[in-house]
Amino acid sequence: MKRIFLITIVSVLVLAACKTTKQTAQSAYTTEPTTQPKVFSVPAGNTETVTTTEAKEEEQPISMRKEQVSFTQQSDRVTNETNSFFVIIGSFSQLENAKNYRETLLSEGFTPIILHSETGYYRVCVNSYKNEQEARSRVSQVRQAFPKYSDIWLLIKE
Repeated sequence: MKRIFLITIVSVLVLAACKTTKQTAQSAYTTEPTTQPKVFSVPAGNTETVTTTEAKEEEQPISMRKEQVSFTQQSDRVTNETNSFFVIIGSFSQLENAKNYRETLLSEGFTPIILHSETGYYRVCVNSYKNEQEARSRVSQVRQAFPKYSDIWLLIKE
């Protein structure tokens, strides 16, 4: 009798301990449905227009990262060593994958080089610049001309 009672209590505890409750996800970024959206008005005297290209640049900021890099080919090192800003279009953990991607980019008209990052990744770079503004301009050009490369970003050589 004691065994049956003990087995019953253990099984009830096991079943009660495994029970889960589903709750809705809570986020600091969600708003209550009762909150009314804020409406802003533009003064009537402002006649300045914004082009769609400027709006797209504001919608998608340019990511930047500082890393120490080395060049995988000596010829790339000679021509780009003095530059500090690199426009990165792809990152790979395997050199062979980076080389294959480089070939794809060559067929699309880019002149890519491969950098080896301190993080161990091989970065495929389509342009390098001494000036940050020129590099940002190139990122915008690539995003507009090739929407599939919208995740392009800048690497700053340390």
